[in-house]
Amino acid sequence: MNTLAVLEGLQPHFLAAFTNGWPDKLILFFGLVASLSVHEWAHAITADKLGDPLPRAEGRVTLNPLAHIDPIGTVLIPLTVLFFSPGFSVFGWGKPVRVSLPNEKTRVRDDLLITAAGPFSNLCIALLTACIAGLFIDLDDGNAQIGKLAETIITLNCLLFVFNLIPVPPLDGSHFLKHAVRMKDETYAKLSSYGFLILLVLINLPAFRQTFGTAIFFCSGFFIDLQASIRELVA
Repeated sequence: MNTLAVLEGLQPHFLAAFTNGWPDKLILFFGLVASLSVHEWAHAITADKLGDPLPRAEGRVTLNPLAHIDPIGTVLIPLTVLFFSPGFSVFGWGKPVRVSLPNEKTRVRDDLLITAAGPFSNLCIALLTACIAGLFIDLDDGNAQIGKLAETIITLNCLLFVFNLIPVPPLDGSHFLKHAVRMKDETYAKLSSYGFLILLVLINLPAFRQTFGTAIFFCSGFFIDLQASIRELVA
């Protein structure tokens, strides 16, 4: 369950606007690491609660980012893209959470619940950020930069949510596709070997980019509007 995040020219304008200087880029990087860590932890804790011993045995049932960092995908590539590639804002992935699904009777159900936990956790982060920002951040009181940070975190996690629902291995959406069409494990493994190439092709298709960007826009817009509504209520 590899978590892949791509922020290109698809996101609402304020995400790109937040990454003008290197301090902002570092904040976005640490936000990505934190969001990826929560995403992978959600997979692990759900598997653990469902009786799968493997994630706990491998030390993944923790919010410690060190347990979920892939040296290349979580550190090297995101930092390189952030500081040296003008076409992207951030790009990276977390260390996959391995599961054994020991209960044969509930294997499909368990796999779907474990899979769904990752994207759902990103929605929870977006919701929590919107609520906290709405309750405590007054944009008219010199907190515009903090408000922009809150919107960036919301957008980042909405992107993780939408992107991981794409039904291409190794993204989470591929597990839903696998069970929906009753794909054999061998077929899924073969498809997985081409997954990254398929994703690279997709993100360069205008129709996909437009659909993807629209989905992120509406998802993040919901939480940003919620933040504004909460702010109005407490003002």
